Amino acid sequence: MSTPIEMTSNKPYIVGAFYDWISDNDLTPYIVVDVSVYGVMVPMSFVNDGQIVLNISSSAVGSIVMGEAAIEFSARFGGKLEHLVVPYGAIGAIYAKENGAGTSLPIEHPEVVEEDDVPAKPALAGVESKPVASTGEGKEATGTKATADKTSEDKPAKGRPSLKVVK
Repeated sequence: MSTPIEMTSNKPYIVGAFYDWISDNDLTPYIVVDVSVYGVMVPMSFVNDGQIVLNISSSAVGSIVMGEAAIEFSARFGGKLEHLVVPYGAIGAIYAKENGAGTSLPIEHPEVVEEDDVPAKPALAGVESKPVASTGEGKEATGTKATADKTSEDKPAKGRPSLKVVK
């Protein structure tokens, strides 16, 4: 009897292949993200039922990096540029907007590791868990296509120094 060989997740390869296939066919790749997975950084005001749908086409996002553990990119939400981090384990589906071609994927929560006198934290190298604040009232976001009203968060608090760009 042989011992099983432990392998890394195949999700980065699957997501990358579907992203390339959808893009090569001049379609728009969308991903469905489960925001409960450790390491997800998205504008929480656009989350609906624990999920967010993101347009990750090269025309909708800033520079997109498909790393070993996560996809990182910049996108505009309600006119505000946000930096997003999506661990591959949080991706529940990748599909083409125009015809729905794609695949669903299982949600993978990272393993929990415990260190001496430190609360258990999931082991996910290079990915932090910190939601990105965003202005807006919308519930579903699709990359740069999301629109939202500005709130009073855009104004600095009285007594705090701030810079203002004048054109």
